[in-house]
Amino acid sequence: MYTQLLVAVDGSENSLRAAKETAKLASLAQDCTVEIVSVVDYSKIESEVIYSESLEKLNAERRKQLIAAEQIFQDYNVICSVKILNGLPGPTIVAHANKNKFDMLIIGSRGLNMFQEMVLGSVSHKVAKRANCPVLIVK
Repeated sequence: MYTQLLVAVDGSENSLRAAKETAKLASLAQDCTVEIVSVVDYSKIESEVIYSESLEKLNAERRKQLIAAEQIFQDYNVICSVKILNGLPGPTIVAHANKNKFDMLIIGSRGLNMFQEMVLGSVSHKVAKRANCPVLIVK
């Protein structure tokens, strides 16, 4: 059974669905631990800082995005920890998952159509291709 799960969360509805599915899985196993990971995207930092009143307020807003995910785990009585990483989301999530040898990685999907995915790429698709552990993509 899975004992170490990693769920990637960015505050979106898709990522909260992934958190809920992770909580369901974790609640079925004894001694299962969950790590919630959120990645601060380097490519967006400059514009976020420009439009934010202060760096402290920006960090508080980022942390607030994770409260809903943490609440899901509390509702299922699942112990979780939170880690905020910096970098490009896809490669950063993969590197973290591979380095820490999680049993499974769970990530939400934006639901792009084939054309959008081909042009834009998909974080969940990139993660699934490169992670060394099983990946569950939640729609």
